[in-house]
Amino acid sequence: MLRAARARRIATATAFGGGGLTVLGASTVALLYLQAKAAHKAVGFTEWRSPKVNAVYGTGDGEPVSFVMMGDSTAAGFAVTDALQTPASLLAGGISAVAERPVRLRNTARVGATSKDLMAQLDRIRKRPPDLVVIFIGANDVIHRIRPADSVRSLQHVVRELIGMGCAVVVGTCPDLGSVQPIAQPLRYIARRASRQLAAAQTIAVVEEGGRTVSLSNLLTDEFLLYPDEMFGPDRFHPSARGYAQAASAVLPSACAALGLMPDLETLPDVRRGEGVLPVDVAAVEAAERAGTEVSGAKVAGRERGPRGRWATLLRRRPKENALSSEDAPESDTDVITAAPRADAGTSTR
Repeated sequence: MLRAARARRIATATAFGGGGLTVLGASTVALLYLQAKAAHKAVGFTEWRSPKVNAVYGTGDGEPVSFVMMGDSTAAGFAVTDALQTPASLLAGGISAVAERPVRLRNTARVGATSKDLMAQLDRIRKRPPDLVVIFIGANDVIHRIRPADSVRSLQHVVRELIGMGCAVVVGTCPDLGSVQPIAQPLRYIARRASRQLAAAQTIAVVEEGGRTVSLSNLLTDEFLLYPDEMFGPDRFHPSARGYAQAASAVLPSACAALGLMPDLETLPDVRRGEGVLPVDVAAVEAAERAGTEVSGAKVAGRERGPRGRWATLLRRRPKENALSSEDAPESDTDVITAAPRADAGTSTR
């Protein structure tokens, strides 16, 4: 179980609470090293040419909603060849359907990106700040053993700048790397623990800056275990098109709420579902343990902060129906409606 105090320490960069490989015996360290090499060999490498996704999606009246996707290979939709199967395109189509307006998408995500690479992606959009930015980041930070405090600091700086530019920001936090097939125990346990610690710390930092997060956590774990050939891509590490659709369906309601498109989503928390207004560090740990959970800033008695820091609202956004594909109609609080690009969709927005 994660500790809120540790997540808070990471997020504020005051300390990283010890432990880890440094306290393990030499034989255990050697075993983990061998397992890591075996997992890396099993994952291998998949050649991929990213499809063109920068386009205008959907139809409707009014100016297009400007939307930027930032982050790593998951944000880029690694391994899929159809632009409409990438998370960014799925989100753009869904947002367009809800807004009844076209959506202009630009994807700056880069395969292999860590949190420190987000600043370079931000530099590419400074001249034309979008209405919404969705960020998927964290997995490579864990893989490359970057200090969590450093990772969170990099993400926090980017979110702070985006909010200052007037952008709504939604961050899909670090996924559970313990679900990756080639990783065996005890490396699987360590990967899962590190992933969730980082996800909790990311949530604290993002909410403190005025953004909101959606926990990807173990969103696809059950599906990965039951349907590995369908949920994993060809490298057995990244999601398949079906997996990306599941992730997009979890983030879409929060993206729409962040844009103010669906005020009914901003309802009072339902205590029967484990929702509530909590100190942000407690909400962050709760969210890291349960996929599809949104955390955003809240006020109590007109105040944003309490004795333990910023107040946060914890909402369960996870779709009711798992294992979605881009052709399936989800059964969730907000349907994911994939809209094809407009006739001018081949025009780059670069």
